Amino acid sequence: MSKIKLNAPLFSRRLRNVYDSWNKSASNDEYSSIADVDALMLLAGDPAGEDEPIRKGMAFQTWLLGFEFPSTFLMFQKTKLSILCSASKSKILSQLQNADSPVPIEFFVQAKASEPPTDALPRFLQEYTALDRVAALTKEQHTGKVVDEWNKGLAEASKKPAVVDMSPAVASLLAAKDEDELKIIRTATSITSTLLAHYVAPKLETILDREAKISHEAFAAQIEGRIGYNDKGPDMKVWSKGRGLNEVDWASTEFCYPPIIQSQSSSSGFDISPNAESTEDDISHKGVLLVALGMRYKSYCANLGRSFIVDLPRNKNPSMGFLSRSRLSYCAAQGGCCRKGALPLRAVLFKEKKPELETKLAKTIGHGMGMEFRDASYVLSPKNSRKLRAGMVFNLVLGFPELTEGGKKYALQLTDTVLIGSDKGTCLTTGLKSVKDNMFFLSQAEDEAQSSKAPSKKAPMTKANGNVSPAKNKTAGGKVLRNKTRSAAQEELVQSMAAKIADHQRELHTRLHEEGLSRFSEGGGGTGGKEGKGWKRFQSYKGEAALPREVENLRIFVDRKSQTVVLPIYGYAVPFHINTIKNVSKNEEAEFTLLRVNFQTPGQLAGRKEDTPFEDPDATFIRSITYRSTDGNRFDSISKQITDLKKEVNKREQQKKEMADVIEQDTLVEIKGRRPTKLPEVFVRPALDGKRLPGEVEIHSNGLRYQSPMGSQKIDILFSNVKHLFFQPCDHELLVIIHIHLRAPIMIGKKKAHDVQFYREASDVQFDETGNRKRKYRYGDEDELELEQQERKRRQMLNKEFKLFSEKIAEAATSSTGESLEPDIPFRELSFEGVPFRTNVRLQPTTECLVHLSDPPFLVVTLSDIEIASLERVQFGLKQFDMVLIFKDFTKTPLHINSIPTAQLDDVKNWLDSVDIPLSEGPVNLNWGPIMKTINEDPYDFFQNGGWSFLGGGGGDESDADGASDTESEFTAESNASESSQSSEDGSDYFEDASDDEGSASDFGSEGSEGQDWDELEKRAAKEDKKRIENGRGHESDDSDRPKKKKAPVKAKGKTNGKR
Repeated sequence: MSKIKLNAPLFSRRLRNVYDSWNKSASNDEYSSIADVDALMLLAGDPAGEDEPIRKGMAFQTWLLGFEFPSTFLMFQKTKLSILCSASKSKILSQLQNADSPVPIEFFVQAKASEPPTDALPRFLQEYTALDRVAALTKEQHTGKVVDEWNKGLAEASKKPAVVDMSPAVASLLAAKDEDELKIIRTATSITSTLLAHYVAPKLETILDREAKISHEAFAAQIEGRIGYNDKGPDMKVWSKGRGLNEVDWASTEFCYPPIIQSQSSSSGFDISPNAESTEDDISHKGVLLVALGMRYKSYCANLGRSFIVDLPRNKNPSMGFLSRSRLSYCAAQGGCCRKGALPLRAVLFKEKKPELETKLAKTIGHGMGMEFRDASYVLSPKNSRKLRAGMVFNLVLGFPELTEGGKKYALQLTDTVLIGSDKGTCLTTGLKSVKDNMFFLSQAEDEAQSSKAPSKKAPMTKANGNVSPAKNKTAGGKVLRNKTRSAAQEELVQSMAAKIADHQRELHTRLHEEGLSRFSEGGGGTGGKEGKGWKRFQSYKGEAALPREVENLRIFVDRKSQTVVLPIYGYAVPFHINTIKNVSKNEEAEFTLLRVNFQTPGQLAGRKEDTPFEDPDATFIRSITYRSTDGNRFDSISKQITDLKKEVNKREQQKKEMADVIEQDTLVEIKGRRPTKLPEVFVRPALDGKRLPGEVEIHSNGLRYQSPMGSQKIDILFSNVKHLFFQPCDHELLVIIHIHLRAPIMIGKKKAHDVQFYREASDVQFDETGNRKRKYRYGDEDELELEQQERKRRQMLNKEFKLFSEKIAEAATSSTGESLEPDIPFRELSFEGVPFRTNVRLQPTTECLVHLSDPPFLVVTLSDIEIASLERVQFGLKQFDMVLIFKDFTKTPLHINSIPTAQLDDVKNWLDSVDIPLSEGPVNLNWGPIMKTINEDPYDFFQNGGWSFLGGGGGDESDADGASDTESEFTAESNASESSQSSEDGSDYFEDASDDEGSASDFGSEGSEGQDWDELEKRAAKEDKKRIENGRGHESDDSDRPKKKKAPVKAKGKTNGKR
């Protein structure tokens, strides 16, 4: 508890609000209940049970202090604030003494249970009994040891103050929300709206569509499980679709009440109050279904309720549409007026438009809401005349609890969370507001009724579904639902998703092309990788005097120190730097050994590699020089020395290139004055030299430090060099990981590292408990179940510890660098398998990256660095496909991720489209080396000539029409080229064939064709075959030649569908 930090400025502001309202209570009717009292008394006993609602006293305390403090008494007097609490709570509450409080704060600290009692409670009681009139929450009852002692002391007191109820005044204090409270409430309403729109409604549609048997209670349990339970975290498939839910603290999220699902089969009947329960009966697939969801986030509530109508004729039940219009009218009228003036709107609306429904509307149309789900002081009813103020939040409940249709009773409700503004109210809960979003029609009767009104629209639908049974012809509002056949439903879903992706991809490709043209100015093309390419100059010795003594005898000498080979040429010792030598070869000829030294010269390369021209085109070069000797052993030694020196120099140059981007970090500034925040017992990757032992990670002023247990080795990482921070929980994994991806690599030991990872193993070593005393009294799988429970708890604790530490790292980095850094968590539900290196691994998307963190080598790809994604080997019949990621920096080598299962093709495409990455599909692998080389030579010219359109992107493979047009244009180009090369005689033959075909078609069945027998027909066929072969038209007939050429685009379209 000592780590709890109170918000002192917020406490000071709200305490000043309490005293200002108290001082003005004589002139304000809202606070008249505390107008003439000497003190305000707020008691708190033991914590309430989990199933009990939050009471006004606890809400008042939490609103003021920021946290719930059980067994704590607060007494507000005009001159001071007195607090009676335990010693541990006083340490926390003492933070408020430094706040800018309007009155001084005095603490009455009670002793611990193991220590002698203090006089804190008697002194506090003495001050209380000295007062004449005190305001308190008289309707609340408290329990606990401190409360019992208080009641006993109060009963024994000779003088007691008069006590009045201050509930109306406290309700007024808590009713108008400040910006901090409204931010939390908006998050709560967003959670509620997302849950309804992206889980409850689609799930309910599936249940109705498949006529699945599921009870109300089971469906409610499934809804409740979306925020996580036990060791299962929140369902991010649902929450990722909501707005502003990326930073939600799910540990502070709970339901105000279990989700309420009701239908006509509910044994308890319809009940629109929040006290209703979901029964064990199966959900009815016809009639009305009521759904109510109440969420609490950081103690603040939001409520949302909808009515789903199934097979209830719209023209016979206009109530739902009227409720929707009434809600808008209420919201518009609530702002800036008193409750008493707003409520008569109910009578006006119903008497003018639907007088027959006025008596059927619920008596109360809502209530105030905040930390308390239902504030009884602000019930929206005709009897309540309290004024509304801007900033108040209400639960607006419009409903008809008792309606009938065809002799059956049903109910309708429309519930929303509404914020009162200065001029009008705002509905904070969103989603499924229109009537068509809440209506389902499973039978054909409604369609026929609508088709009579709009035959032009419904005629095609009736024709298309003419052979379908009425149960399969389903619509929701004006939209056709899935058919009952699973394959048809899946095909329809795939087609709709493919169309959306195709449209979005066209926009992305257009935007990508425009950005490419603007990024590369005309004439300012790339260098094609030639920048810095040329002949380097090397100096072996500064002068003749620097030559080694061994050259005096004019023999070949290898000087390893100067990286030079000294060759005797015409009586002179000529030094050649090792980089000027290409290679050395040795041959045997009779008793002589030949040693040939080949030099680096221009004009030697042939093939794809380009030659590097010398700066002086008239220069003369020596390509090779050969020596002959009878001492073969010496030439063997010289050849080996030159070859080894060449390898050593090449290796050194390669290492120098690899280390070119390694940076030297600044000095880590250690925290002074306190101990740094530590994460103990963690391992690091890349591992340090020596024995593998766990160390600890420390957070300092400007970076992190990993300290090995030996004390001699450490790793410093500065926050300025951190590009990405990842936290990967140990759910479905063996490790819990904090991973840091660096902007520039650093040296760890003798290795270059782009990534540093801190991890801890999630599972402990198992041991045998055969001789344990517990096993005498246990049978079956009790031990195994207990071990599984312990394992789940251990994993939860590890996840919590590492996540908290990653958040502290992000907070420290943000405060140090000024740039926002947040821990990124991989989405396992979006993961797919692939081979980015040599092994098949699971790749997981995050908010900003695509990562593989479980095993080295690690993969971290920043999504914003990707130019386009090319999906290759996408063919019907292949079980795997490849993905190539091309980066915006064209000088970087594209990343190949191979062997992705074809079953995950749609998932990969949906993910790429959702993160706005342009993608393309192709049946074969492309050679990206020459492609990137061509692009780098002149990027502007590349985009001028169409850019990435050669990949067939922009939804080409997704859209059948685009695929057909592409294939048709290719065929036209080929046919035009062939026609230009043919002679006019071929062209006349072509038209003669066509006229022959027409003639044979017109003479079919006439008298002229009756005179031909089988022999004549065979001769004619042989003659036509010979003529086709001479014209080069293959074995197909002339009749089928032309039509098949025209059908070429259709074939391409068929292949495109096959890919999917």
